[in-house]
Amino acid sequence: MAKITALFWDVGGVLLTNAWDHVERNRALIQFELDEVDFNDRHQMLVSSFERGKITLDEYLERTIFYRTRTFSRDAFKDYMFSLSRPKTDVLDLARGLAQSGKFLMSTLNNESRELNLYRIQTFHLREIFSLFISSCYVGMRKPEAGIYRLAIDITQRTPEECCFIDDRELNLESASQMGMHVIQMRSVEQLRDDFGKLGVLP
Repeated sequence: MAKITALFWDVGGVLLTNAWDHVERNRALIQFELDEVDFNDRHQMLVSSFERGKITLDEYLERTIFYRTRTFSRDAFKDYMFSLSRPKTDVLDLARGLAQSGKFLMSTLNNESRELNLYRIQTFHLREIFSLFISSCYVGMRKPEAGIYRLAIDITQRTPEECCFIDDRELNLESASQMGMHVIQMRSVEQLRDDFGKLGVLP
């Protein structure tokens, strides 16, 4: 087995809570008393453009929320969106230890809109852990499209056998695995440590 030299990490669901997934969206709908069907119809039409960086957060909110007068401000809604992000401290500590070992190229590989992605990078000090951010909003592709994994391999100049991708969703792991990357579906930090150990990924 080739020695693993590059670790690619999902962010939402692995290192942090999700940023704007269905759970977070539902919390916002309840908080601001919004119509679920209407919002979800609009969201589904825009989410691909939003996460690929084709539209800004303000444009997304204009079309999903503020297409009519509301009793709350755009800033209040954005502040609430940002407030939903929480760290998974134990996983971040594990990732930080691997980064500090100097043995691995550390990169994110995630689907996220530009503004939420930047907020989370800054707020949770992800630049201290990762030297590369392969985010859908920067590269114009989303998981589980094969292209985003191919890009990760190409720009890091690693062979697939040298790469390990960590995600909490099975669908996102399939294309990476088909390319020959090692994959780990994270369910807990203890299981993640065990799976790393089996692959020889140690600080």
